[in-house]
Amino acid sequence: MRASRLVSIMLLLQNRERMTAQELADTLEVSVRTVYRDIESLSAAGVPLYGEPGHDGGYRLLGGFRTRLTGLTTDEADSLFLTGLPMAAADLGMGAVVTAVQRKLMASLPAELRDRASRIAERFHLDAPAWYRESDRAPHLSAVAEAVWNNRSVRVRYLRWAEPREITRVVEPYGLVLKAGHWYLVAGGTEQLRTYRISRIVDLHVLDERFERPEGFDLADHWQNYLRFFDARRHQGEATLRLSPSAFYRLPHLWDSAMADAAQRTAASPDADGWIRVAVPIESIEQALPELLKLGADAEILAPAGLREHITQTLDALTRIYRRPV
Repeated sequence: MRASRLVSIMLLLQNRERMTAQELADTLEVSVRTVYRDIESLSAAGVPLYGEPGHDGGYRLLGGFRTRLTGLTTDEADSLFLTGLPMAAADLGMGAVVTAVQRKLMASLPAELRDRASRIAERFHLDAPAWYRESDRAPHLSAVAEAVWNNRSVRVRYLRWAEPREITRVVEPYGLVLKAGHWYLVAGGTEQLRTYRISRIVDLHVLDERFERPEGFDLADHWQNYLRFFDARRHQGEATLRLSPSAFYRLPHLWDSAMADAAQRTAASPDADGWIRVAVPIESIEQALPELLKLGADAEILAPAGLREHITQTLDALTRIYRRPV
């Protein structure tokens, strides 16, 4: 641990040219006293660094000195794909490893490219979760990730929506997917590939049994096919609507892409009032109601009759509530 910290200090000073003891302590998450001891150890080992007193002072490496300790460890090489996803790396228990990779990559760059890379990091940040939604709590994520990496089967106790609600299965974890702040496991070992939301895993045990991944399995390609199948399966019905121009242009901000895209594809020419007739896929009358209520009086349901009647009953109930004296 200490050896890794000493290397980190050299890489930090090589990348930033000058840092105070407090800045080093904050970056490495240690005390300032620990930094002082580490600096003394580096000096005793012959590393040419010196300290400058005063408000603008700090520690520097002598000009031209560059450490050769920039090779990546096995774990660091494994984590390269996560260097642009710090939150995902932290979820997987690889936050410190990714930080070390970034330092080594920065140290290996020429000064000009290092400055450009620093500017990019300062100006761009990826925040994967959707607005107004918290990321899942996934306490079993790191164990699942380890099983995925080592081709180890796992026994999961899983809470699903259908009955029976709680099931226990032994599965072969092929890959992990981060979608809008939620982690999903793609796994085999049953009659077909299945997808499990990590936050709904109640209990998990990594088994000694190993498995062989299917030859040619492509996680990204499988996920795209899964999303298309999921949308087709859940959208079994269709609703015909009449939308005001305002509602029509707000759809991408209010609905999921499957419904919004369908409205764009099926849009008829505006009628005499400027309203636009569209057809959109729906999962059920109960599911469609809250989506349509987002549009308020800027939408009229034309079909199916059951959906039109359901929203009429809902609006009548709301009217009775709001006509009561407060």
